[in-house]
Amino acid sequence: GKFLHYEERLQHTTLKTSMTKWKPDFDSAASEYAKAAVCFKNAKQFEQAKDAYLKEAEYHTENKALFHAAKAIEQAGMMMKDLKKMPEAIQYIEKASMIYVENGTPDTAAMALDRAGKLIEPVSLEKAVDLYQQAAGVFENEDRLRQSAELLGKASRLLVRLRRLDEAATALQKEKNMYKDIENYPTCFKKTTAQVLVHLHRNDFVAADKCVRESYSLPGYSGSEDCVAMETLLQGYDEQDEDQVHRVCNSALLKYMDNDYAKLAISLKVPGGGVKKKTAKPPHGGAGAPAASAEDDDDYEGGLC
Repeated sequence: GKFLHYEERLQHTTLKTSMTKWKPDFDSAASEYAKAAVCFKNAKQFEQAKDAYLKEAEYHTENKALFHAAKAIEQAGMMMKDLKKMPEAIQYIEKASMIYVENGTPDTAAMALDRAGKLIEPVSLEKAVDLYQQAAGVFENEDRLRQSAELLGKASRLLVRLRRLDEAATALQKEKNMYKDIENYPTCFKKTTAQVLVHLHRNDFVAADKCVRESYSLPGYSGSEDCVAMETLLQGYDEQDEDQVHRVCNSALLKYMDNDYAKLAISLKVPGGGVKKKTAKPPHGGAGAPAASAEDDDDYEGGLC
């Protein structure tokens, strides 16, 4: 009953013209549809609520009130989410974000895309990556590098989970460059470690080594805990020393990284693996072997850092 009342008022409002300007009162029409949408939403009639929000958006657009139009379209997306129609929900939110950018409110656009990414993550990691990267791009255009890097970070982690490791490596490099630009060096160190793990899983030792070498130019990297761990890891990997690789990959430093990178660490195998180098030695070398290996590490670490 309540909606019929709105329906009548809507027809009246949309046809009503101002005596002086002879133009429809779009503002009132939008406001009536907004109220109708809320009624439908409260009654859990999400399909009708979505239609009402889209009508509201139409009238705001006619009225050149783009921000409000985008808000209404985003709400239509949320109604689709409540109907568990995720792809449609995301389409509306993407459309809204484009209008936000057009309207000169890019922050709102980026935040909408970020929310959309979170919504779609359980359904489609691929689409979530796309949305996070779009949001990062919007922030980057605004020179909001910290926000952009955080969103790229979400995309990188999902690319790792999807095993799209070449793209993950590229995204990580971009992220690291942004953190370098804003002089957040400790985060650059962590990104270097993530890069090394990704490159080793790509079987690209040279790229992994290059990431560490490039990081020597970062203030405080040389000799840091992160640096020593990566040098030890690369040495072990290069020498096919499974024990050394296992030791670094299971250290607290790597285990407490974001889950997707921690999984890369604990699943890392040395090339031609399967043989634990230390245990494979003849018995007479057994006792001295671990001590010798510790010394090797120290020499190596001292020399490079």
